[in-house]
Amino acid sequence: MEELYFFDGQPDALRLYEIFRDRIQEEIGEAKIRVQKTQITFSNRHVFACVSQLRVRKKRDLPPVYIVVTFGLDHALESPRVDGKTEPYPNRWTHHIVIAEPEDVDGELMEWIREAYQFALEK
Repeated sequence: MEELYFFDGQPDALRLYEIFRDRIQEEIGEAKIRVQKTQITFSNRHVFACVSQLRVRKKRDLPPVYIVVTFGLDHALESPRVDGKTEPYPNRWTHHIVIAEPEDVDGELMEWIREAYQFALEK
């Protein structure tokens, strides 16, 4: 399993990823998973979510164990959970969320991922 290599030596981060991956598979279903050097992507026709370990905060402000979930929507989210957002193209917003605890993979996050899945289908 390529995911094991991606999180080599980071079993706690791997566990956060597995919780996120499993929720996608249970709640969204069809998603192609591709492990790359710097991120793991989830896609339908297009990429709708990524997991990485980007530094989206100053190092001292990041938890000791975390993953970053990135996804795109047609609007900017206004939430304290959003650690960064950009609009690389008109009406295409990229959001970064730090996940540090299993309970961070909650209904709110999964609703955003469902929106991102739908948005990717409509591109």
